[in-house]
Amino acid sequence: MAIRETSVDEFAAARDAGEVTLIDVRNPDEYAEGHIPGAHLVPLPELAHRIGEIPTGATVHVVCQSGGRSAQAAELLTQTGIDAVSVAGGTQGWITSGRTTETAPNR
Repeated sequence: MAIRETSVDEFAAARDAGEVTLIDVRNPDEYAEGHIPGAHLVPLPELAHRIGEIPTGATVHVVCQSGGRSAQAAELLTQTGIDAVSVAGGTQGWITSGRTTETAPNR
């Protein structure tokens, strides 16, 4: 199964155009250090047990640090019937592109 990916710029455009669901699958300490504003923390090891928390009405964007874990998460979500896409480049790509992050935990 091919995992759908979107670039940081494409994600930012979708985010700017309206509300998007963004799930950050990194570890809590990584998330606390800096995350994309509006991201909801669901660490990858917890994702399978927390599928019920993921909204199903629209595409779910998944992010990690650089794209590896988010691809795994997007695959899992897709297998459960959720329309999910991995943000290629992840949080690091977001930061590198000059966009801001938040540091306060937002669980």
